Amino acid sequence: MLGRFSTFAGTVAWRGLRRPWFFSEVLAHMWVTSVRCLLPVVAVTLPFGMVISLQGLEIFRLFGAERLLSSLVSVAVLRELSPMLASVLVAAQGGSSVAAELGAMRIKEELDATEIMAVDSIKYHVVPRVLALTLACPLLNVAGSVAGLTGAWFTAVVLKGESSGVFLAGLWDLTAPIDVGAGVLKTIIFGAVIGLVAAWHGFHVKGGAAGVGRAVNDTVVHSVLVFIVFNYFITSALFGAAST
Repeated sequence: MLGRFSTFAGTVAWRGLRRPWFFSEVLAHMWVTSVRCLLPVVAVTLPFGMVISLQGLEIFRLFGAERLLSSLVSVAVLRELSPMLASVLVAAQGGSSVAAELGAMRIKEELDATEIMAVDSIKYHVVPRVLALTLACPLLNVAGSVAGLTGAWFTAVVLKGESSGVFLAGLWDLTAPIDVGAGVLKTIIFGAVIGLVAAWHGFHVKGGAAGVGRAVNDTVVHSVLVFIVFNYFITSALFGAAST
């Protein structure tokens, strides 16, 4: 199965590099995915930022180092929290939608009809969806990062009475451009993984409506497992050497 998936992923990548490029289709799918996932991403990352701020503040108060709270929150949210949560929600919402759409097209023989009309089904149906998820994921990560930092600020300043000026001044003390870039890079890779896994399961659906349901479930489970593993290696490559 891994070999067939690799062949499928290579085919999608090759077709994506060749004309024509269906930009309107890509933008349409990206817009739908972004709109569907924006509120869930913000609704999840904001309270997570609040929790990190709450727990971190209690620990830093033991050492009189409350000014370091915003630096901790910034690194945690930008490097790990927002990219992972945004990608999980894109997999659950956007990836499952792609798998369901392609699966329904497969069991209704729409993909076969496309091939009969001499239209490349992978080029027209699969590539725009994969690109849309690849581009939507980092955009949603930006929204998640802003929401997470806002939640941390709200807890520390409004609920716990910390100085807003100190919190904002320390926000970038331990944060470097690579932290922001790492989140963007991760979500681009995660979005591509989600798109390819979703397209694979949807494109190869068998067994009617029940098969579509299995494809949707497998898409979420498999894509999340894969990009969590990828996350370790990306983090090790970007930050592991600097910490040794």
